[in-house]
Amino acid sequence: MIERDIQNELQACCHEYPVVTITGPRQAGKTTLARTTFAHHKYVSFEQPMNREYFHEDPLGFLNRYASGAVFDEVQHVPDLLSYLQQEVDERPTPGRFILTGSQNFALSARISQSLAGRTCVLELLPFSITELQRGHYLSKQLNETLWQGSYPPVHDRTLRPQRWYSSYMATYIDRDIRQLTAVHDLDTFHRFMRLIAGNVGQLLNSSRLAGDCGVDHKTIRRWLNILQASYIACLLPPYYNNLRKRIVKTPKIYFYDTGLICSLLGISDPHQLETHPLRGAIFENWIFSELTKKTTSSGENIPLYFWRTHGGQEVDFLFENKGIITGIEVKSGMTARPSMARPLLNTLHQWENMETKASVVFGGNSGFSANGCDYVPWTHIASLIG
Repeated sequence: MIERDIQNELQACCHEYPVVTITGPRQAGKTTLARTTFAHHKYVSFEQPMNREYFHEDPLGFLNRYASGAVFDEVQHVPDLLSYLQQEVDERPTPGRFILTGSQNFALSARISQSLAGRTCVLELLPFSITELQRGHYLSKQLNETLWQGSYPPVHDRTLRPQRWYSSYMATYIDRDIRQLTAVHDLDTFHRFMRLIAGNVGQLLNSSRLAGDCGVDHKTIRRWLNILQASYIACLLPPYYNNLRKRIVKTPKIYFYDTGLICSLLGISDPHQLETHPLRGAIFENWIFSELTKKTTSSGENIPLYFWRTHGGQEVDFLFENKGIITGIEVKSGMTARPSMARPLLNTLHQWENMETKASVVFGGNSGFSANGCDYVPWTHIASLIG
């Protein structure tokens, strides 16, 4: 197994909390991480009906069997387990005793908050980051191929065809998860909704237009967006606020957690199609978003990511504040970086007169440099932006 970036944080949490919960999208590697890291723990998968039946018939007897500790996999199938674990760990709060994994959904999130507040550390495991792909020698030298392949582990460690795998993933996701989370009666319309979202990555969310294009009401769009967020398929990026006397756009932007899924939804069946695809720049921007998100979630630093955009036209693709420094990031998908690319970014950051700022341009080339107060970072070094 490739060492995951989150393992140091996972080990630290296991010395602090009696229960550690690993959530994230399906097929991100949660089970592999838990079973490898805690090989000495007994393992129980609630995907198996027999284990679910055993728990429901005799919850206390079930827990007594695993009193020394266990990895409980896919716990979203048995949400009542969390209430019984509360009493168990209150009586014996041994750190690292129970490891839970589950694909995040509304019920699981609510039960964790109600039953295990203060007793568990919740970690999010996303698909492979660029550093993990490099560690496993899976990272392609070609940017287009990297965008098209996406980052889900099965595509890389099982060398599966991306187009086929993502198509199957979506079918399974809808059949198994969407129908469990909420009532989606018209799957064709939901498919159209997802394709529309994929075609608008990096854009301001326009719920009214989405509702009109899908032929549904605003409440349905909001519910479907909540489903995508709860299932780690898509994310809404909020705008950054500060005390500048300007009218800041308050509408969030929409991004996916994985570009391979975007390419599948857009019908991009070959990486060479990206060379001239009109959404290549947006897909690359989405890839930068997902890599920055993976870096912050795996480190445990909880550094919120934002964008900046005013009605007057000033814009910063990504912005975050860490240790008193505001970092602004401009994204360019071309292989050639020029100092002129940073001028709008530098002009915007100069407005934060009383704070230290840092400017970076991330581009699709291979050789980085610094000039005029800005770092020009090649896509292969994106992880260096958040230290």
